[in-house]
Amino acid sequence: MVYKGFPSLIWPKLYDISFVKAQDALGEYDKPVFSDRVKSLDNKSLVLPGYMVPLENETTSSKIMLSSLPLNACFFCGVGGPETVVEVHLKSKTRYIESPIEVKGILRLNDEDPDSMIYVLEDAEVLGTVDF
Repeated sequence: MVYKGFPSLIWPKLYDISFVKAQDALGEYDKPVFSDRVKSLDNKSLVLPGYMVPLENETTSSKIMLSSLPLNACFFCGVGGPETVVEVHLKSKTRYIESPIEVKGILRLNDEDPDSMIYVLEDAEVLGTVDF
């Protein structure tokens, strides 16, 4: 996939994954196989630009999704893959906004829990909106 979002050195690296079929108690799922480029980012503090996607039916939350693609083209709309979004666990609640934002946190790679996203940004904070 070619990165078409905000200028970022991180998102293109996160796109560098493949998937294999795996099985758990609930059935078959696609398990991510992280490249060495992606593995080099695990447990590192980084800044990601993107679009906020609320996970809960609330306007304020401490858990959001960050998409490298606009909402009309994001993973949940069927255009991007799971590598185009990051599950974000914020230090404090933030209000949902439509403007693109930058988020800083510690990246964790997830290839074990199919109920969570493959990328999780922990201990995160919203740095502000992205202005072009």
